Amino acid sequence: QVQLVESGGGLVQPGGSLRLPCAASGSIFSVTAIGWYRQAPGKERELVAHITGGGSTKYADSVKGRFTIATVNAKHTVSRQMNSLKPEDTAVYYCNAEAGITRDNYWGQGTQVTVSS
Repeated sequence: QVQLVESGGGLVQPGGSLRLPCAASGSIFSVTAIGWYRQAPGKERELVAHITGGGSTKYADSVKGRFTIATVNAKHTVSRQMNSLKPEDTAVYYCNAEAGITRDNYWGQGTQVTVSS
């Protein structure tokens, strides 16, 4: 079992920045990849960024160059940095962990990010 607790959301003006920490606990040794998702009102959940246990990252085209994902403290914390925020980045953001050979999925509770002037 892996537990994920998210924090750091809130209201920010266009062009601003936010950091969304995701604290992981439990069977962290079994985590093989971390995903960063978001879901805007009326839309499906989409993958924003992904990082493997080896540190390889990939980003959605819509956030490339603006968002950064990294793991710190031996995967106990997932660092999610958002810069140059746009109104279309408004969504609930989720932390996801894949673990074990069966690739079980674990989700954080989500955190709301609103980009508005």
